[in-house]
Amino acid sequence: MHAAPDTRSPWGWVPSLYFAQGIPYVVVMTLSVIMYKNLEISNTDIALYTSWLYLPWVIKPLWSPLVELMGTKRLWIVALQFAIGAALAMVALTLPASKFFQLSLAVLWLMAFASASHDIAADGFYLLALEKHEQAAFVGVRSTFYRLANIGGQGGLVWLAGELHERGGSWALAWQGVMAVLAGVFLLLAAYHLWRLPRPDSDGPVPSGERHWRTFFHIFAAFFRKPGLAVILGFLLLYRFPEAQLLKLATPFLLDKLEAGGLALTNKEVGLAYGTIGLTALTLGGLLGGWIISRVGLKKALWPLVLAMHLPNVVFLAMAWTHPGSLWIVSGALAIEQFGYGLGFTAYLMYMILVADGPHKTAHYAICTGFMALGMMLPGMWSGWLQDQLGYVHFFGWVLVATVPSLVMTALIKVPEGFGRKDAATETRR
Repeated sequence: MHAAPDTRSPWGWVPSLYFAQGIPYVVVMTLSVIMYKNLEISNTDIALYTSWLYLPWVIKPLWSPLVELMGTKRLWIVALQFAIGAALAMVALTLPASKFFQLSLAVLWLMAFASASHDIAADGFYLLALEKHEQAAFVGVRSTFYRLANIGGQGGLVWLAGELHERGGSWALAWQGVMAVLAGVFLLLAAYHLWRLPRPDSDGPVPSGERHWRTFFHIFAAFFRKPGLAVILGFLLLYRFPEAQLLKLATPFLLDKLEAGGLALTNKEVGLAYGTIGLTALTLGGLLGGWIISRVGLKKALWPLVLAMHLPNVVFLAMAWTHPGSLWIVSGALAIEQFGYGLGFTAYLMYMILVADGPHKTAHYAICTGFMALGMMLPGMWSGWLQDQLGYVHFFGWVLVATVPSLVMTALIKVPEGFGRKDAATETRR
């Protein structure tokens, strides 16, 4: 006799789960940079120490079996959401302290590990709680709400910090307010998911842990036996080489004073231009890039998408050179750069799908994302020091030169004819 199926609608938990997945990532990766810039930490220290926060996503594949072996994914999700909410509250408490930088970084480090673990549990739960046709139907919903979390974080919360500061609070008090609001939202999300998440029968620890670990090491070793591994790893690590450096200095450049070479925008202006208009353009670029690949295949689309990603970086050099005074010119330039980035990033995602294809595609895709995070972490670490040495104009000039390794690796990879094209996939199934 089978237990009655859980009839709770995915609309009741998929949007909120993936919104919750996006929030801690945007706090750790983006809001921390803006917060430390407002609190007058140097670009060198901001880039170095916040780049270290990528590490949990780099090594995420190594501890993902723990989520399989211990407890249910539902329990992991709820417990980690309460932990992230508590961590956000702790960040708020550290900001008035004299050693706020070291203390808040330590808490953000713990939050990053909790967020990366939450990603594993949430993605696994999604596969267990939904039927195959529902997984396909809701893939767009989950990515949309993840993007909305990014826009809400980089747009709305940066704007809120600026508004609180303008009302007479110090930057420490302004960011305390933002983190306290986030902590409250996250604790409410955790309580909601404790009540609302379904309880699929298949959600449980995997039996026979020893066999599971042997299987894990076998799958991990199989990835490193792939033909052309050196080119694969070179591409995964270097494709975003220029973007990894640009990303850490984009918001400091927008916020820095004119005499320091920046554009002297306020937090509210950055929230609008970069966090809202820019991220909307990024999302549209990603949608268009996916559509182009589905029409012509990755091989034909590859070079146009790669150039679309790298060439718009020239807008940062142009802005550093000319210092446009108009917020709308800045917003338009950022929209062009982010739209191009969205286009080019789809090619990278499709290549990871190609590399992961095979009997262990889920695990191998996770390994690819680990190398992607490593490719973002290492260049980001030195980018702040480099910008301090060169100034913004020469730094953005260097970012354009840094596209060369990415272009070289793109020329070396092999992509099958028609891979990613919708009609090609249909013909293969026939």
